[in-house]
Amino acid sequence: MATGIEVRPAPVAGWLRSDRTPAQFARFVLVGGSANLVYLGLFLLLAGLGDQAANLGGVVVSTAVANELHRRLTFRAADRAGWATAQWAGGGLALAGLATTSLALAAFEPWTASAGPMGAVAVVWTVTAVVGVARFVGLRWAVGGGADRARAVTAGC
Repeated sequence: MATGIEVRPAPVAGWLRSDRTPAQFARFVLVGGSANLVYLGLFLLLAGLGDQAANLGGVVVSTAVANELHRRLTFRAADRAGWATAQWAGGGLALAGLATTSLALAAFEPWTASAGPMGAVAVVWTVTAVVGVARFVGLRWAVGGGADRARAVTAGC
């Protein structure tokens, strides 16, 4: 039954769904922010085990969630890259992030010990923001079809 009302997506929503790099980066940030909330919950849940153990648990689970969301939503690569490819590509990059956050936690331990778990989370989130830009570039290349574009460009030379 037609009502005569036409529903159109909001301009921002349409832009956010595009495959332009800024839109992909915006989706990447939204997925990363969601994964950081998962990380926060796990970190606080595991904080009694110590900062390093809580960091490891939070990174493992939030990375797996983020990698899958990036594959499906950020890069819309479900047809180009399987689950294992996304986990290996994102997981390898996340290992570098885990090493970096672990070193940062160790370096800032005197401060985070007095600030409590949220101090440690602040350190990790700061480092993660920097590492996140590198992850975006790496995942865009590995999962977002960059490897196919690179092969096409080099084949034309």
